[in-house]
Amino acid sequence: MRTLIDAEIKALAALCLSRGLQCAVAESCTGGMLGAYVTRLPGASRWFAGGVVAYDNRVKTQLLGIEPELLHSHGAVSEPVARRMAQGVRELLQVHAAVSITGIAGPDGGSPEKPVGLAWIGCALPGAVHARSFQFRGSREQVRRNACAEAIRSLLAHLA
Repeated sequence: MRTLIDAEIKALAALCLSRGLQCAVAESCTGGMLGAYVTRLPGASRWFAGGVVAYDNRVKTQLLGIEPELLHSHGAVSEPVARRMAQGVRELLQVHAAVSITGIAGPDGGSPEKPVGLAWIGCALPGAVHARSFQFRGSREQVRRNACAEAIRSLLAHLA
């Protein structure tokens, strides 16, 4: 898994560097893991501006500009929140592109409507915001790692 993520991060870095772009992340259930993966590779500061770990809903509202009504009506693990997290961090850090992750890593916290392993990944670029859900299986750590890998793939696909 690590080698695959590293290869995709290198591809993302090369794409950003060739176009003079900077990216950012907003994370909830991964708790900073995505930012840690990205910055593990040398030279990340040339294309990665930073990120926000918005684990608590107060951080989502106060830093990322998510309306409390949106959280109340859809829940933190939802398409509209993933989209707004990506938009919010893109605006906050003034970057070209951003990716977000919000989900239920487990082992607790799931429901029939939103089971453990559910993750929403959002991407924000100029004029376009996308979000997609994923259902991951495995331990809490596996869910978090898989969400990070999909976030990198998603950002790479939308930028390409």
